[in-house]
Amino acid sequence: MCGIVGYVGPGPAAAIIMSGLKRLEYRGYDSAGVAVVTSDDAGSRIALAKRAGKIGNLAGALDAEPMPVDGVGVGHTRWATHGVPNDLNAHPHLSFDGRVAVVHNGIIENHAALRAELGAAGIATVSDTDTEVVAHLLAQELEAGRRLPDAMRAVCNRLDGAFTLVAVDRDDPATVVGARRNSPLVVGIGDGESYLASDVAAFIDHTREAIELGQDQVVEIRAGEVRVTGFDGRPAQTRPYHVDWDTSAAQKDGYDWFMRKEIYEQPKAVADTLLGRYDTDGSLRLDELRISESELRRVNKIIIVACGTAFYSGLVAKYAIEHWTRIACEVELAHEFRYRDPIVDANTLVVCISQSGETADSLMAIRHASEQGARVLAICNTNGSTIPRESDAVIYTHAGPEIGVASTKGFTTQLVACYLLGLYLAQVRGTLFGDEIARLMDELEQMPQTIQGVLDDAEPVLKLAADFAEQPSVLFLGRHVGYPVALEGALKLKELAYIHAEGFAAGELKHGPIALIDQGLPVFVVVPPLGRDMLHDKVVSNIAEIRARGALTVVLAEEDDEAVGPLADVWIRLPKVSTLLQPLAATVPLQLFACELATRKGHDVDQPRNLAKSVTVE
Repeated sequence: MCGIVGYVGPGPAAAIIMSGLKRLEYRGYDSAGVAVVTSDDAGSRIALAKRAGKIGNLAGALDAEPMPVDGVGVGHTRWATHGVPNDLNAHPHLSFDGRVAVVHNGIIENHAALRAELGAAGIATVSDTDTEVVAHLLAQELEAGRRLPDAMRAVCNRLDGAFTLVAVDRDDPATVVGARRNSPLVVGIGDGESYLASDVAAFIDHTREAIELGQDQVVEIRAGEVRVTGFDGRPAQTRPYHVDWDTSAAQKDGYDWFMRKEIYEQPKAVADTLLGRYDTDGSLRLDELRISESELRRVNKIIIVACGTAFYSGLVAKYAIEHWTRIACEVELAHEFRYRDPIVDANTLVVCISQSGETADSLMAIRHASEQGARVLAICNTNGSTIPRESDAVIYTHAGPEIGVASTKGFTTQLVACYLLGLYLAQVRGTLFGDEIARLMDELEQMPQTIQGVLDDAEPVLKLAADFAEQPSVLFLGRHVGYPVALEGALKLKELAYIHAEGFAAGELKHGPIALIDQGLPVFVVVPPLGRDMLHDKVVSNIAEIRARGALTVVLAEEDDEAVGPLADVWIRLPKVSTLLQPLAATVPLQLFACELATRKGHDVDQPRNLAKSVTVE
């Protein structure tokens, strides 16, 4: 959650920070603010501007009253946790003496005790946030004679929770200091200038050279200079890296929404995730795996941990991995995993799926798994993020930046990564023959073209969204791997259209959900391919049952599945693919439907209410 930008250099700080915040608005859009250290004949001061609402509100305020042109500043776009979204609670927060401005991502769990301590010292807080106490604590440390980096280390050692902090000191107008614990922060290295940000997207216009920060580290940036230490003050090792996408990847390119653009980028994203994974000699290669084949042969249980859309990709993975490898596979919501005392040992492989690599509950889950002796593998889209760094192995999805809050290409590329993992395990353990793996890989490598075909035939789905724009409720049904697709279809509608939507396993219909069927209720049904005769016929029977009770049936089925024709009020024709791979094709029309329906209802598709892209607090 929350977007943070810090800048030191010769450029116009406020303008550079605002540009970065605009790119990070997907991380939170309840309020935004900028603080710049400025100097004149009267001395140094901090110029501050912040506004509730989206960044456009702040931009309007800065147009009316421009910031000073100086080279040091911090900015923030907020997803509210403590305190309602208003001007007062917006970041940056100033210290009691006006010397420090601080921005924060995360939660300070012991803020109440710290607030009481400050009150006893005669320092009153004016906002409802947990962040403000940090500004006051930093000012106390500076008042005692410390420099800002030392003050930041001292304060961080007193804080409980997950946080990224970035601060400036009025009396040190050439420095920005940041710190991180369980929350993202990355350094950008420019030509005579330096950046701090929650995400490289904030500075990609200016530099593609970055440094990833480790856990419990403090970073001090000056113009073209970076110094990193641990919370203990000792010099810390860092890993520089080059960002392999540029600013054009984060532009809308003529689309009305980033989400719609990202839906149409899925053929390329899937192709990029597959690139270089399969050798001409018929062997799968996962170079980032870093777990030996002998260790993988000893694995007797796989636990997939994830949240939201990533959890649904894990549910699909369970079917594929168990079928191909014969290893027992469980799928857990990451925020429940460590609280139920799971059975994990050295022969367990824990697979964590996270688009951002910073998901707080997933991070806590893998730490718990590591403490129990399990090996951890991350499936992630973000190079240098915390979850891959703390895992034993990683499969990067190479989807490129995903700006829309509701995940689309993130989901499909996670599916591809899960398929690659399952096939690689089958190769290592000998549970599939080489020609079987080759056949499946050939079909996977055809998937970009298959998905493109679905996108090229999108008009019926867009028309359906227009017809259903006033519907108050929509249900989704599926079986086998179609069940997670149904769940994902319902989630997209909830996220974007703000209407009641539920996904059910079709076999559960007669065990309760059929009571929801009413005249004219739209029900989307994901029908298994014809090759799954038993499941296919049962789902067709489900369609007949709900249609007899007045439902409006929207059937996603293979293009030659004539059995569904008489029962479908609307037939969304899917290309013929293997059962386990069908989610790659079947999910795309549901993404398009949700995007178009939300557009028809006049909603902000890229920034749905109450949501943010990366959930960095539990």
